[in-house]
Amino acid sequence: MKLLLFYAPSFWFKTYQKVLEQVPDQNLEAECHHAVVVFYHVEAEDLERSAKVLTKFIKNIKWLSGKFDSKNVVLHSFNHLSGSKAPADFAEGLIQEARDRLERSGYSVTVTPFGYLNEWKLHVAGESLAKVFKEI
Repeated sequence: MKLLLFYAPSFWFKTYQKVLEQVPDQNLEAECHHAVVVFYHVEAEDLERSAKVLTKFIKNIKWLSGKFDSKNVVLHSFNHLSGSKAPADFAEGLIQEARDRLERSGYSVTVTPFGYLNEWKLHVAGESLAKVFKEI
């Protein structure tokens, strides 16, 4: 799994185009403030080590959230971080489990619609830690 994590004073998105036939039709628009925005890419190798990947994924999010005293998280599929891609149903399930675990820990989690291209506006804070790349 590859991650780009940002601390964002504001993040806005709107669905643009459905790219996976099997996902439900959605027309969403939302804005989040004071959030850790995570652009994630689930890789084929993650299937064999899903428990470890999920644990590290959540730990990285909580770590950066703690640095900025935020309990707001945005999860956005960004399949441009690697040439290796996990099956869509596996990736979607992994992210749903991450969302559930984060919410049980008191986080407010927004997940951009899976299987869609989205428009977005991302305001990233200036601090060095506001921009982090991780390989899990």
